[in-house]
Amino acid sequence: MTVTSLAPAPARTAKYRVTGLRVLRSEWAKFWSLRSSWITLGVAVVLLIALGAIASATYSPGVAAGGGPPGGQGSGTQDAVSLALLGVTFASLAVGVLGVLLSAGEYTTGMIRSTLTAVPRRLPVLWSKAAVIGPIALVLTTIGALAAFQLGTLGLDGEKIALSLSDDGVLRSLAGAGLYLGLVAVAGVALGVLLRSSAGAIAVLVGVLLILPGLASLLPDSLYDTINPYLPSNAGSAMYALHESSGALSPGAGVAVFAGWVALSLAGAAFRLRGTDA
Repeated sequence: MTVTSLAPAPARTAKYRVTGLRVLRSEWAKFWSLRSSWITLGVAVVLLIALGAIASATYSPGVAAGGGPPGGQGSGTQDAVSLALLGVTFASLAVGVLGVLLSAGEYTTGMIRSTLTAVPRRLPVLWSKAAVIGPIALVLTTIGALAAFQLGTLGLDGEKIALSLSDDGVLRSLAGAGLYLGLVAVAGVALGVLLRSSAGAIAVLVGVLLILPGLASLLPDSLYDTINPYLPSNAGSAMYALHESSGALSPGAGVAVFAGWVALSLAGAAFRLRGTDA
């Protein structure tokens, strides 16, 4: 008899391809595993609801509200929608910071090297981050805007400016606020990838949304009147204004202009992500 030794069969290893769906699922898991995601989203929604409800409850005819961004186009005649959306400016800072942390945070911790090793083509990482945070911010802040408006109707009961959801333009304005905040979150992701610094990207975000309109007012009047409606924060405020102010963009034009600014920031982020090392 001859003894025959049988070699063990080679183990079969599963080969996984990097696909857009798998990258998206990875970024989804990263997003919800971060405590900062829950906290910052909660802060954005609470600010949106609380400030809108307080503004409506304390409304007095003839007293101007501080709604809209500084130098913005949405600070004209008061109405129930402008009061309910008083917290949009502050909520935009919260969701913008969240977008920055989602992208620039990986550069701070060094995790971006592992991410780009797993996804060598790089750009799917950027698109997936934007595709995760944009819809989440849009849905949650739209719900927050609806809640702020509904709570505001209690404080405005009997007032001339009181409105209901069935009135013309109300739902469009509330949905426009959610869309604006969703786009701000995507812009935060783009700035984080472009600048690769959380502090730097947050500073640019705050400067563009809050400081730039004030600086633009120092320009000659003719030039200021020309460019002012196209500044990011002013185009964004036109997206959710119930009534179109004199010299402001229409809601549709506001969407197009602000989305163009966001697309430009994403293009810059994509160019640097492809062209430079992490």
